[in-house]
Amino acid sequence: MNLNNLTVRSYLESAVERNASAPFLFWEDEQQSYEYFNSRVDQAAQFWFNMGVRKGDRVAFMADNSPAFLHAWLGLAKIGAVLVAINTGFKYAEAKYLVEHSEARFALVDPAHAELFRRIEADVPSLHATLSLGEADGLDNFILESDRFSGAAPSVNVSGDDLISLIYTSGTTGKPKGVMQPHRNYVLTGQAYPHWMKMQKGDRIYACLPLFHINSQAYSTMGAIGAEGALVLAPRFSASRFWPDVRKHEVTVFNFIGAMTVILSKSTPSPEDRDHKVRVAYGVPALPHDVRTTIEDRFGLACISGFGMSETTFGLLEPVDAERKPGSMGIPRSHPDPSVAPTEVKIVNENGEEVPRGESGELIIRTPAMMLGYFREPEKSAEALRDGWLYTGDSARQDEDGWFYFNDRKKDIVRRRGENVSSLEVEIVINQHSDVQESAVIGVPSDLTDEELCAFVVVRPNHEVDPADIIDWCATNLAAFKVPRYIEIVAALPKTPTAKIEKHRLRSRDYAAGIRFDGGVRSTKIASAH
Repeated sequence: MNLNNLTVRSYLESAVERNASAPFLFWEDEQQSYEYFNSRVDQAAQFWFNMGVRKGDRVAFMADNSPAFLHAWLGLAKIGAVLVAINTGFKYAEAKYLVEHSEARFALVDPAHAELFRRIEADVPSLHATLSLGEADGLDNFILESDRFSGAAPSVNVSGDDLISLIYTSGTTGKPKGVMQPHRNYVLTGQAYPHWMKMQKGDRIYACLPLFHINSQAYSTMGAIGAEGALVLAPRFSASRFWPDVRKHEVTVFNFIGAMTVILSKSTPSPEDRDHKVRVAYGVPALPHDVRTTIEDRFGLACISGFGMSETTFGLLEPVDAERKPGSMGIPRSHPDPSVAPTEVKIVNENGEEVPRGESGELIIRTPAMMLGYFREPEKSAEALRDGWLYTGDSARQDEDGWFYFNDRKKDIVRRRGENVSSLEVEIVINQHSDVQESAVIGVPSDLTDEELCAFVVVRPNHEVDPADIIDWCATNLAAFKVPRYIEIVAALPKTPTAKIEKHRLRSRDYAAGIRFDGGVRSTKIASAH
């Protein structure tokens, strides 16, 4: 396979030729066929080109999920322009940083963000024009303007190595980095995803994760095309509308991240729990064994975990048809075409040397579907990409059978009393408490040496919990050195819109003085007895 020929334009148009009248997109009560969807993408491509957007130009989007988002983005892809999708929870300084850093020339926003982008446009000279997905004072309406065009998208020479998207990392450890994703990676992912999920032609993927996230872009959207199936798009994840949507649109596959499945598993049981067509759900991180078992038994589906990141869409996966191991991220996932180089994964020490199986080290990956680097960050690119390998910054181990297990982000390993403690391990135990919705554990300064553990805990709705109960629960299930010294009860954890907990925000606050989040309340702190 010539990877340089893999472009999203040819990938989509080839699927349209074979499935012109078949449904591709479901949105609420609207349905778009492959042919109609592609015609809207072509209209968008012509509009962008008429606006002066050219190959390589970056275009910032700050918009929620909608069909128009997909039309506008794939229209850019057809003419070789690059999506810079900004998470819709960002405030002025955060959004301005991404616009400036990406050197975006154009922007497309929801009306709700129009005023914010007027300010950005005034302060960022490189931003040439801002358009709106809907009516907004002083901005051209992208939907109405693109309706004026018809016919095929302009002909532009685009290759597999050309950029399709700058995926900015969540900034959980500091300033976001722009991950440079080329066309070939998205096509390879779209071809492989149906194989990984054992999808059949016509299967439907439910996409409730935001389109500014690589999951919805590469796995859901490209995967739907690869399966010659359909994308069922939702505005966002909603526990109350999740299963009604899934039933209404006969969804067969969905992706999850963060606490999504935990929230679903803790909902009130219903006689309709198995009234759906979902066969498999894929997501990260690996679920605790009892949570996975509860979800699979209750809802009658397979729950598959793995490891992927903005820097690579391949990585690791639990095979759907294999006996799974509790807590494992699975084995390397590769493209089904044997002419595409297989994915390789190793665990290495600080010198880059592979460690024996069973020992912990840094997880590194080599795959054809890997980022080109970080935009305008040559030093960080060189640090992450070495000799063809992606250094993930994650601590993991491999068992004797070749299955991999996640320990923690290297930065989230807490050194306590001479021992390394995985914050994830402690979080898993706390989250198993019947009154707990979710938690986050960080290291905080110690009166002695190393660090102490501090757990931020969100209690389930209509439940109460004494912080001392959390301490006792941990003491029952963890070694003494892993039991948090501090418990903070909070109304919410600070998160990115992709449900990743922003631990750098937790670390930046004075934990001893209590903590307040938007919509949250002052917490309670106690010291454990140990």
